Amino acid sequence: MQSRTLPGGAESRIKSHIDSIVAWLLLAVLAFAAFIGSAGAATPFVTPNDMTSGSLLLKSREGKYLEAPRLGADYTVTISGPTGRTIITQRFTNPANGWVEGVYVFPLPESAAVDTLKIVAGNRVIVGEVKEKQEAKVIYEQAKAAGQTASLLEQERPNIFTNSVANIGPHETVVVQIEYQETIHQSNGTYSLRVPLVVAPRYNPAPLVQTVDFGSNGYGSTVNDPVPDRDRISPPVLDPRKNEPVNPVTISVDLSAGFALADVTSHHHTVKIDTIDDSHRKLALDGAEIPADRDFELTWTAKGTAPQVGLFRETVQGKDYLLATVTPPSVAAVGPVKPRETVFVIDNSGSMDGPSMQQAKDALLQGLDTLKPQDRFNVVRFDDTFDVLFRDAVPANAEYLNQARAFVSALQANGGTEMVPALKAALIDGNANDAGTLRQVVFITDGAIGNEQELFATIGQGRGRSRIFMVGIGSAPNTYLMTRAAEMGRGTFTLISEVDQVKSRMEELFTKIGQPVVTGLAATIDGSATALTPSQLPDLYRGEPVLMMAEAPSLKGTLKVDGMIGDTPWSVSLPVSAAAQGKGISKLWAHRKVAEIETAATLNQITMEDANRQVLAVALTHQIVSSQTSLIAVDKSPKRPANQPLTRAEVPLNLPAGWNFEKVFGKDIPLPAPQSPKERDAMADAYVQLAVAEAPVSASAPQQVALPQTATPAGLLAILGGLMALLALAFHLLARAMTPKAA
Repeated sequence: MQSRTLPGGAESRIKSHIDSIVAWLLLAVLAFAAFIGSAGAATPFVTPNDMTSGSLLLKSREGKYLEAPRLGADYTVTISGPTGRTIITQRFTNPANGWVEGVYVFPLPESAAVDTLKIVAGNRVIVGEVKEKQEAKVIYEQAKAAGQTASLLEQERPNIFTNSVANIGPHETVVVQIEYQETIHQSNGTYSLRVPLVVAPRYNPAPLVQTVDFGSNGYGSTVNDPVPDRDRISPPVLDPRKNEPVNPVTISVDLSAGFALADVTSHHHTVKIDTIDDSHRKLALDGAEIPADRDFELTWTAKGTAPQVGLFRETVQGKDYLLATVTPPSVAAVGPVKPRETVFVIDNSGSMDGPSMQQAKDALLQGLDTLKPQDRFNVVRFDDTFDVLFRDAVPANAEYLNQARAFVSALQANGGTEMVPALKAALIDGNANDAGTLRQVVFITDGAIGNEQELFATIGQGRGRSRIFMVGIGSAPNTYLMTRAAEMGRGTFTLISEVDQVKSRMEELFTKIGQPVVTGLAATIDGSATALTPSQLPDLYRGEPVLMMAEAPSLKGTLKVDGMIGDTPWSVSLPVSAAAQGKGISKLWAHRKVAEIETAATLNQITMEDANRQVLAVALTHQIVSSQTSLIAVDKSPKRPANQPLTRAEVPLNLPAGWNFEKVFGKDIPLPAPQSPKERDAMADAYVQLAVAEAPVSASAPQQVALPQTATPAGLLAILGGLMALLALAFHLLARAMTPKAA
C-alpha cells in the first residue's frame, strides 16, 4: 500500500475540523436526547402501576392510559324573593404531565337563564361573551390551536350543558365561573330551590332507518335519528362498586324570602342554618363537601298565610320588565265533581331499579286508592316494550282495583326506556267527545331519555282532551322533560326523590287534580297591546300559581287576570305601580320567551327555521345561552408551547344515588327477547351503549376512550433526518480537508 505525506499544516487543520464536527454532532445528539426526554414527559399517558391514589384512568384504543381531569365545584346561591342567582365555581385540575382539554357535561335547572362565564387566571378574570353557537365554536377551536386557555359553555338541553376548557397545563388547575338566574318554584304555599348535581345516564332509542322508493330512478334511504346528539349527552359514568365518588361539591345559600319564614328544610343533605332575621337565613352543607350524585332540594314556607300575589319589575336598557305571580283562592268544589278517567303509566326500565322502582310502585298504588266508584282507570307499564293492563278503561271497583294492584306489585325494573309507544297508548281516547268526564294521564318515570323532542311531539299530536301529570322519580330526574311535558299536556309536575316523600306528594297531587280547576285564564295590562309571556296561560289546579312576564317600553296601568273556577268567574287586578324592584327579570323573561318559541315549533305552529331565528335574536339581545347561542371566554396569552400536544378527556360523572349500575350498563342483563324489528333495533342500540360503558372506569379496569392521534413521530423523524444530513455534511467536510490541494 502506498502512503502519501500531507502538506505542511494540513494535519492540524484536519484535526481542528474533526474536533468541530465532533462538537456539532455531540450538541445535535444532546439536543435530540433532550427532545426525546421532553416529548416523553409531555405524553400524558400512564400505567395503572403508576397510580398511588384512586385516580380514574381512561384507556385508549392504542392500549395506553390517560388520567382524567379532576373537578371540584362550589355552588353559591342568593335568593331574593321570587328569583335566585347562582354562581358555580368549577375547578378543573389536570393530574397528568401533558396538556389536556377538559370536557364536563353537567346539569342546571331547566329554568336557568345562563348569562355569565369567566376564566379566573391568577389575579386576572377573563369575562366571556355570548355569541352565535357556531361562531363561538370557531373562536374556541382557534384559541385551542393557539395554545390559549379558553372555555366554551354550550347548551345540549335546557337542563344539560357542556363546559370545554382548552389547554390545561401539566398539574395545573383552571378555575371557571358560571352564573345563572332562575325563578323560585312555588306550589301549595311551599317555595322550593333545586340544585341539580348530576346528569343521569340517558336511554337513547336507536335511529329509524327508512327505505325510500324513488320508482324508476332507483332506491334511496334516509335516517331519522331521534337523538342526533347522543354522543354529546353520554359522558363516561363511574361504577360506584369499583370507584370512590368524584367531583366533590360545596353548597351555600343566602335566603331572603321577602316574608317571615316558618320552615326551612333541606330534604337530602344535612345543612347548618343561621337565622339572620325573620325573613333571612344563611345555610351551608354540614360538612366540607358532598359527592355530586344527587340533587340538592331546599323548601321553605311562610309564617302565617303565604302570599297570594307577587309583582316585581326591572328596567334594562330603556325597557321595563314585569314578573307577576297570582295564586287563585282555595275554594270548595263548585257543583258536583266530575268523574275521572285516569290512565296510570309507570316506567319499569332498568334505570328505575332499586329505590326508584319502589317509589314509583308506591305512588301508583296510592293513586289507585284515590279513585272513587264513579271513576274509570287503566294501567300501562313500559321498558323497551309496553303492556296495557285492560283493553279499555274499566270501572274503579274492587275486582279491577285488585287486579291492578297485583299487576303493579309484581313489576320489576329491567330493559331500555321506550317511552313514546307507552305514551301513545295512554293518549288513545275512546270517548273523545265525553265532556262529562275528566281524562287524566299520570305518568310516573325518572325521565332518563335523550329523545325528549319525540315525546313532546307525541303530546302535541295526541293530547286531545287529556291532561298529563308528570311524576318525577329518583335522585336526579330529567326535570326538563317533566316540566315541558306537563306544560304541553296542560297538567303539573310532581317531584318525588325519596320513598318517604311518596305519601305526602301523591296526596298533594291527587288532591290538586280532584279539585276545581281554574280555566279560561287570560291576562291583560289595561287593555294595552303589551305581550305577556306565556301568551296562552295554562289551566290551573289547586294551589298552583300562574306566573307571567311582560316586556314593554314603559309599563304602567293595571295587570288584570281573569278566569273561571267551576262556573264562578274569578278576577284579580294588580296595579303595576305597586311592583317592587327585582333583579334579573329581563333575563328570566328572555329565557321564558325562548321556551315559548321552542314549544310553538314543537307544536308546528311555526317552522323550525323561524324558531331558530327568533331564539337567536332573543338570546343575543339578552345575552343568555340557548340552543342557538353559547358563551365563550379566551385568555389571549398563549400558554401551551407549539410543539406540545393537547389531549381531550371527558370528566367522568357519578352514577346518581340509588341507581344500579349493572341494571343500566351491565352486560348480563337478561333483556327480554325482541318481539319486533323495532324492538330488536332498540335492543341492539342498548347493547351498543353497554359496550361503550361496560369497562369500569378505574385504574384496575380502565374504560376505553378514543384519544386523538396527537403523539405522531413526525417531529422526531424530521430531527432524525436533520441529524443524518448533518452527518453527511460532516463527512463531506472531512473528505475535503483530507484531499490535497492542487499545486
